[in-house]
Amino acid sequence: MLTNMRSLLSGSFRRNLTVTASGLIAFSATTGFAGYEAMKEHVTLIKNGEKQEIRTHADTVKELLEEQHIYPRPEDYVYPSINAVVTDDLHIVWEASKRVTMTVNGKRKEVWTTAKRVRELFAAQNIVVGPHDQVFPSLDANVQKGMNVSLEKAFPIQLNVGGKQQQVWATSTTVADFLKQHNITLNELDRVEPSLHEKIKENMVVKVIKVQKVTDVVEEPVNFAVVTQKDVKLPKGEQRVISPGEKGLVSKQYEVVLENGKEVSRKLVKTETVKQSKDRIVAIGTKESYITSRSSSQASREFYVTATAYTAYCGGCSGRTSTGIN
Repeated sequence: MLTNMRSLLSGSFRRNLTVTASGLIAFSATTGFAGYEAMKEHVTLIKNGEKQEIRTHADTVKELLEEQHIYPRPEDYVYPSINAVVTDDLHIVWEASKRVTMTVNGKRKEVWTTAKRVRELFAAQNIVVGPHDQVFPSLDANVQKGMNVSLEKAFPIQLNVGGKQQQVWATSTTVADFLKQHNITLNELDRVEPSLHEKIKENMVVKVIKVQKVTDVVEEPVNFAVVTQKDVKLPKGEQRVISPGEKGLVSKQYEVVLENGKEVSRKLVKTETVKQSKDRIVAIGTKESYITSRSSSQASREFYVTATAYTAYCGGCSGRTSTGIN
């Protein structure tokens, strides 16, 4: 019986000892876990604008981000730096960069950026955007993942419209699109140099020759004709105006081409008589004059002649002819 009591006591002690040991291990584990948890740092992580509270044993920002399965690209925004030491109540900001395709003057490249606006994107790439440059989308547009951004740098050219020249800014486009951008309307007859399909180039001169077709009506006098007629009643050689004559008037219609306000061609398209001219009529005498002699068998004709007379009484005269006759 004594032996049985000893065995009973021995078994009971061993069971109590086992229970005590298990309790101690569990207590130690619990205490250790609590202590381990208590040693974690409290960190605030702002991930792409979303706030998150984290407790961590990470030593650096990089380790903390990796715990969150975040592996930053060099272009990502991380604050403080990935090598910064994690401390209690630390605020960490991570913003993932976006892939954007940029085309500048026809040259294309892909970039990663954290820029919020297109304006900031160009600034981050050290690209200066001038006031006349063409940007699409606008500088104030939000940067989206996978978006395409284009920039055409403006350059100076000379624009001559209707003879008035000025310097303007243009981008690489056709002459037709350039004129539209500057609100220049072409009339049907206008001429453009160079052609509308040609590409604009730096320091080019673009001419718009304003062409007009106008009608010019001119009235011109028409001289009268002189008509002669024989008059047997007038002595031969005499003239008499029967009708003085009167000038006529004709209307001529011209098609005139003007370039920049200056006449370059003129074409007669129609002629109309406004007033008929009247001929001048002149009578010319044909009457012959006759002298009748006393001889009935002969008749003399009358002639008009010039006679030369000689006298010895003129100043410086000797009274003798060149033949010596006195």
